[in-house]
Amino acid sequence: MFKTLRNAWKVKELKKKLIFTFLMLVVIRFGSELPIPGVKTDFFANFFASQNNDAFGFFNAMTGGSFSSMSVFALSITPYITSSIIMQLLTIAIPKLEEMQREGEDGRKKIAEYTRYLTVGLALMESIGMAVGFGGQGLLISYDAWSIIIAVATMTAGSAFLMWIGERITEKGVGNGISIVLLINIVSSLPEDVNTIYSVFIKRAGNIGAMVTIGILVLAVIVAMFVFVVVLQDGERRIPVQYSKKMVGRKMVGGQSSHIPLKVNTAGVIPVIFASSIMSFPVVIAQFFHPDYTSIGGKILMGLNSSYWFRPEMPWYSIGLVVYLVLIVLFAYFYTSITFNPLEVANNMKKSGGFIPGIRPGKPTSDYLDKILNYLVFIGAVGLIIISVIPIMISGLFSVSRMSFMGTSLIIIVSVILETIKSIESQLIVRNYKGFLSE
Repeated sequence: MFKTLRNAWKVKELKKKLIFTFLMLVVIRFGSELPIPGVKTDFFANFFASQNNDAFGFFNAMTGGSFSSMSVFALSITPYITSSIIMQLLTIAIPKLEEMQREGEDGRKKIAEYTRYLTVGLALMESIGMAVGFGGQGLLISYDAWSIIIAVATMTAGSAFLMWIGERITEKGVGNGISIVLLINIVSSLPEDVNTIYSVFIKRAGNIGAMVTIGILVLAVIVAMFVFVVVLQDGERRIPVQYSKKMVGRKMVGGQSSHIPLKVNTAGVIPVIFASSIMSFPVVIAQFFHPDYTSIGGKILMGLNSSYWFRPEMPWYSIGLVVYLVLIVLFAYFYTSITFNPLEVANNMKKSGGFIPGIRPGKPTSDYLDKILNYLVFIGAVGLIIISVIPIMISGLFSVSRMSFMGTSLIIIVSVILETIKSIESQLIVRNYKGFLSE
């Protein structure tokens, strides 16, 4: 990775892109420290700490702590991510959008435009909900119409501005801009997480020898998780494809071999995000009504709250973990089914004269791909479960706050870094036929 960046720094054009990306990241972190006018910046941090609710932890990690501190980037790019997922689902459900996507660059630009509009709409709805719902509970210093308007306008504008920065990074910088913005937000919490690890696991050991031993063990666990995520994200099953030769004029052309890359983690982090959202939604909504946790309904809410899982003093609440795991598996299959169509792939192969060795073209090929895909989706879902459950288990057993760079956040960090490095390497190869991948 560092070698790729060093080589990219030697290319003038790539050097400018790297500098531009860095400056945009500085702007993002600067905006994350600017408070919203008329808002108590520590309201959400204190509110969720008093409620013992970890439902907002992942959301706060994606905003780089801007949500808990209520800065102008409090919503971050989460409305854009949500709108992108919605548009992707609608593209499958609405034939006109699907046709638009197949039109090429013009169609994709039109869908991107709809995504921007939807992003602003979602940001507006979320900011209104926060300003009105929590304003009277202490979020706003002065709970009146003018304070609500300022808070709503600031949060909506901040989210739209981050979306604009992400698109500019994609256009003039390196990698996918939205992913880069998300990455810097998550990484910004690393110093706090390192301090938590030191205070909870290492400092309590007492003597130097024990501290060193525990430090090595903690580092080994982190490295093992990092390697596991890299393998999960980069792992793929390559299905060999052979193309028949065709007679063109007096010559036989074609006959080349290729492959269909099927990723092990076909759905990425979407299943975990969907499952976490469904589990946390009732918990967050219930906070508005101050539920009685001694009642049956309150105990059900505690079971849905991941903060109560793996606690030795209350093991019965971990039953909610079973629901969480089932949801991850279901959403992994659901999201893969709407983003990859084996029948369409098989038909396209048949039209192009391609076939999988030993498998007849058409429906047999579709059935074969579907069988392989189901197997891979299950493996990917199990991998996601392992990654997402480990930080929850550590949080419950040791009574510590969830660390932002573990679990789902770690998947995002690894995937964005790999994606960005591959983007830089591809640009280097274009400028140097020898390439740097082979070195």
